[in-house]
Amino acid sequence: MRRDPQHYHVYVVELDDRVWSNARFRRCNPDYRLGMPFVYVGMTGLDPDVRFDKHKAGIQANSYVREFGLRLRPDLYAVYNPMPYQAACEMEVELGIALREQGYGVWQA
Repeated sequence: MRRDPQHYHVYVVELDDRVWSNARFRRCNPDYRLGMPFVYVGMTGLDPDVRFDKHKAGIQANSYVREFGLRLRPDLYAVYNPMPYQAACEMEVELGIALREQGYGVWQA
């Protein structure tokens, strides 16, 4: 059985404000606007809920999501999903850039 070629997703995880105490995160977000959320932007071939659970369980996890991940933010990504692999790769970058331009603190793999 072949998977649907459009089974990839971009997703956004809201991070706890404590992530701002991480110097590496701050260095990567010089244009962060006070009061805006902190987020992680990723892409996956899994359902975003399953991928978030894997992050939190430490399975192929990003350390910021594992330690600071609060919840998925489908309001920031659901409109784009699902899509083909290459489109998801590009959308992950574009979405991260767009959120940074809005003042979010963003981390991407």
